[in-house]
Amino acid sequence: MISPLTTNHLDPMVLSFRLSLSILLHLHPLFSASAYAHWTVNSLPGFSGDLPFSLETGYVGVGDREEFQLFYYFVKTYSNPKTDPLILWLTGGPRCSSLSGLAFESGPINFEGELKEGSLPQVLINPYSWTQNSSIIYLDLPVGTGFSYTKTSQDHKSGDHEQVQHSLQFLKKWFDDHPEFISNPFYIAGNSYSGMIVPIVALQILEGTYKHIFSFINFQGYILGNPFTIPHASENFRILFARNMALISDELYESLETSCQGEYVNIDPNNVECLKHYDTYTKCASVVKQGCILWPKCPSLKEPQTRFGQRRSLKSSLVGQRCRQYDAILAYYWANNDQVRKALHIHEGSIGEWIRCRGKEYYNFELTSAFPYHVNLSSKGYRSLIYSGDHDMVVPHMETHAWIKALNYSVVDDWRPWFIDDEVGGYTRSFANNMTFVTVKGGGHTPEYLREESSIVFKRWIIGESL
Repeated sequence: MISPLTTNHLDPMVLSFRLSLSILLHLHPLFSASAYAHWTVNSLPGFSGDLPFSLETGYVGVGDREEFQLFYYFVKTYSNPKTDPLILWLTGGPRCSSLSGLAFESGPINFEGELKEGSLPQVLINPYSWTQNSSIIYLDLPVGTGFSYTKTSQDHKSGDHEQVQHSLQFLKKWFDDHPEFISNPFYIAGNSYSGMIVPIVALQILEGTYKHIFSFINFQGYILGNPFTIPHASENFRILFARNMALISDELYESLETSCQGEYVNIDPNNVECLKHYDTYTKCASVVKQGCILWPKCPSLKEPQTRFGQRRSLKSSLVGQRCRQYDAILAYYWANNDQVRKALHIHEGSIGEWIRCRGKEYYNFELTSAFPYHVNLSSKGYRSLIYSGDHDMVVPHMETHAWIKALNYSVVDDWRPWFIDDEVGGYTRSFANNMTFVTVKGGGHTPEYLREESSIVFKRWIIGESL
């Protein structure tokens, strides 16, 4: 257990912040005093020698009685921790572990090894980590995700609103325990379903009940990748995406438009023509990987077995290295290893089996749209980066661009290519509300499909360079 930081030799602004928080702790029931637990991790099983970056893991208790224990990984920037941006990273799903962000998307590590039960994957250093330019908190949220757990019922059903509240409680307590980061530029980031959560958390920090609690945070903006924004619209845009990517014929698209009238989510069961054409579309689209249609559609996540029930190694497995399932299985073996849990300081007995993405049956989908929150945030002029892999069929880039244009801000830097050396990396457009939209050519639903290209977009944007 880490003892609270002493106040000796702290900056006057930090002292003022902590005093304000101490008063607010007694005034606001959601922010009761907490004991903090965090540890410095110098080495990891599967990696030879000391880690070449600063890693902290820990728990923060939230809820009225701190019955929800939220686990996090914190990686300090490779550059200057005193001045570089600080980012809270929320993984999508919902209910996907933040290890996805740490090891596959924006973080400093990834895995390599054989798909063999009992083997320990090798930990590699990701040369394209976003932590080259920023410090990042990877938070297992909502509760029940990754290594986060509840002290009460393991069947606790979280939801959108609770996830927002727990994010805010976590942030208050984390900053209280890490006052040296108060003055750093602060951003909230995420992808996929966290597109529904990040804008609300950002807005709550800036106004409403929490405005005074977070008044000392140097909030600068938010970052979203292929974000769900109006989930109902995503399915409708997938039809257009399928036509544009030649997954279906022009004739089928026109028949769908005519018979379904652009509505593919709640199809009238009496609309026989629409159902018939939609079934044809489904047969065409279901054979490609929706997360990135350029990648192979691989077997299910269940590890392959031989006909004698023995585990196969990677070389004989149907799951190849260009399958997301490959990474997911390596992460599964690593995170369920006893030595790994000891190194990460996981509370013994707090969870059973670690699973990268848990089922959604224990989650309440309470929000129908995040668009109004973008409207409100846009009026305040904070920076925002919205990027889209242009081969993602889960949240097609044309859907994201459509709601961005619907914010109705003038274009300040019109549609143009951006480059990596002399090669086109994608396309970009910037708006008067300080929002930048970027496509990543060949990219998918998350940065893991093209880590180098995604990291270049982030680096240029975060340091204020032109794409």
